[in-house]
Amino acid sequence: MKQLLVMVLATVVLTACNSTGNPEFRAIDYGPGIAPIAGSLTYGGKSKARLGNMPVGYTFTHEFLNGFGNRVEERYRVLEDGSLDIYSRRITPITIGHGY
Repeated sequence: MKQLLVMVLATVVLTACNSTGNPEFRAIDYGPGIAPIAGSLTYGGKSKARLGNMPVGYTFTHEFLNGFGNRVEERYRVLEDGSLDIYSRRITPITIGHGY
């Protein structure tokens, strides 16, 4: 009975650690399926960037401040249909030093 209780508790704890949570709080994201956040070029389902004649596979960086005042750096890739895909995001807190 004790082992069963420990296994159930471990399962609950590990399940909580695996939740997706709010993407605004993640420090680093890599890979497919990164959800756009406010400030992303693809936020709201529309691309704010004019892609022009960018080749398929072209990558570029977009930087902005999120709602918490943190610096967000996103890397985008141009897909075959001309749309953008976020393939990495890094969120860095902005610190104010002593006169630096």
